Amino acid sequence: MILLPRPVSWTADGTEIDFHGDFRVERVAGPVEGYRLSVTREHGVRVQASDAAGEFYARQALRQLSGPAAFRAVPPGPVRLPVCEVVDHPRFAWRGAMLDVARHFLPKHDLLRYVDLLAVHRLNVLHLHLTDDQGWRFESKRHPRLHEVGGWRPDSRFGDRRSGGTAGRPHGGYYTQDDLREIVSYAAERHIAVVPEIDVPGHSQAAIAAYPELGVSGGPVWTDWGVNPNVLKADEPTLDFYRDVFDELLEVFPGEVVGLGGDEAEGGDGRFVRRMAQHLVERGRRPFGWDEVLDAGPLPASTVVASWRGEEPGLRALDRGHDVVMCPEQHVYLDYRQSDHPDEPIPVGTATTLEDVYRYEPAAADRVLGAQANLWTEHLDSPRRLDYAAFPRLSAFAEVVWSPPDRDEAEFLTRLAEHHLPRLDALGVEYRPLDGPRPWQALPGVPGFPR
Repeated sequence: MILLPRPVSWTADGTEIDFHGDFRVERVAGPVEGYRLSVTREHGVRVQASDAAGEFYARQALRQLSGPAAFRAVPPGPVRLPVCEVVDHPRFAWRGAMLDVARHFLPKHDLLRYVDLLAVHRLNVLHLHLTDDQGWRFESKRHPRLHEVGGWRPDSRFGDRRSGGTAGRPHGGYYTQDDLREIVSYAAERHIAVVPEIDVPGHSQAAIAAYPELGVSGGPVWTDWGVNPNVLKADEPTLDFYRDVFDELLEVFPGEVVGLGGDEAEGGDGRFVRRMAQHLVERGRRPFGWDEVLDAGPLPASTVVASWRGEEPGLRALDRGHDVVMCPEQHVYLDYRQSDHPDEPIPVGTATTLEDVYRYEPAAADRVLGAQANLWTEHLDSPRRLDYAAFPRLSAFAEVVWSPPDRDEAEFLTRLAEHHLPRLDALGVEYRPLDGPRPWQALPGVPGFPR
């Protein structure tokens, strides 16, 4: 079997046909996002799809069957296809990846490329962490100092914060509203929903630097990593300011789900989270928050909870009637180091190998919306570093959330090495090789903090 993620069923007779690019598509009843792809000597290629997303995923499968060269910017002409039948549909409705563009800004063209990589893996949610202590990446026309002041910092910690090292250069950037509308439309064409997140009441130092009256105390955009104790005030003027900010966000992002953070706010402030969540509901949206929001008091029933501190908070959220996305740090934080190899660059967190990600099985799988992998970018300061951290572990995660649960690790590793890594090569993805980092992927002497 050469498809990745692995389909529900696959049959092949070992023969091939020439394929010149033409095929028939028929809409049929079936599972959401599902498809049937048939390649026969008599009829060539036929696709039956239950909806537009199913047709899109059938085209992705056909691209995979066409060989790695089909993933190049200029694909080849006629190709040989195996005579086969593929029947497929996803296991989970939410198959997500979170990308932190606040700690290190990812230029628009690189973000669009990342959307393409999610589409290749049939992931359908891009969660954008747009604001944090270290940067504000959303253009606010109503409060322009947010991006003008909060969008850059004079320096950055380089390596683990305990080392005291710094990069010695400014960092910044933000997405204009037109940029973000373009990203949303581009993703929608690939059946990917973009979930924006503005983090409150903690992780807000970039906003406080722009408008000091918002914070419990003042200070500049943070140049360090970790948890900043400064949080937003929970007074009415600050709440009104953020209602205004979220209203502006909603003008750009039409999707139903909108993130409000709620995590790692020292001392917490449930009133702020509750009021912002209610505001989003009044605007016809669904709040999405990290699992600390469960401690904020009664939340709107439509709130989606991202369970990152293990899976127990997610189980509690389910018991309270909330939809849940599982994203436990010990399983799917892809910024964590990939092995105990001494050349792993800036080794932080627990060792989370490719095999560890593949073995992850979401708790309460029959009750949750799905799962997502998270990429925090404190130590991922370029697209090359992002590629190294994400792949091929994100490929393994894609199979976890798409494919049936009866997975075969050895078969997956063979399929990955023989068929899928050549596709990533054709796409120009600078992934981590299975046997360890290449010399230029290591960062000798830059300290991490492995656990």
